[in-house]
Amino acid sequence: MHRAKLVWVSSVVLAAVCLLAGSGVPAQQTVAPGKKVTPADNHDIHVVAPHVVDGVVMGPYHHYCKAVSAVVLECLIYESTEPNALMTQVEYMIAKSVTRSSLDLSVWNRYYHDHVQEINTGRVQVLDRTPEEAAQIAEAAKLTDGIIFHLWWPHGAAAPNGEVKHAQAISHRYLTEAEWTGPVGSPPSKH
Repeated sequence: MHRAKLVWVSSVVLAAVCLLAGSGVPAQQTVAPGKKVTPADNHDIHVVAPHVVDGVVMGPYHHYCKAVSAVVLECLIYESTEPNALMTQVEYMIAKSVTRSSLDLSVWNRYYHDHVQEINTGRVQVLDRTPEEAAQIAEAAKLTDGIIFHLWWPHGAAAPNGEVKHAQAISHRYLTEAEWTGPVGSPPSKH
């Protein structure tokens, strides 16, 4: 019962924060008059954080995120805020109620990271929002797990070679079975 309630609460809070951030479900998306809404529109939650790729700390990376559903946010990730910056990574932020009930722990430990761990390090910053909005977005993000695909490899190459890497949060650590099966939204224990 406790887990079911947290699943519902995490979905409602995540959806509410996404709406606050101006990136709600497609019905709330905004574009210039006369322009058709596309999937590329409204990635307007701006977050900056470093990542680890192939054992090397890189970044900080600029994430431009939007909600695509009540349980999934997607982030287009760039190395700078320049208008012609290359998108080198994509992150999906998925409600823990989904990842923890859909994945094997071994898959999660290899590819995902817990946003409670990452945000609590202080390395993640929500930009272009009031302090109150930034705090609400960060709290909602704590209800998600992230998976990052690094698409431009080798890093800095003139052209990507087609190999996709999985970037990680600097704070990532494997969860134990007890943490995995514990209440959704609970912070992982410190080892």
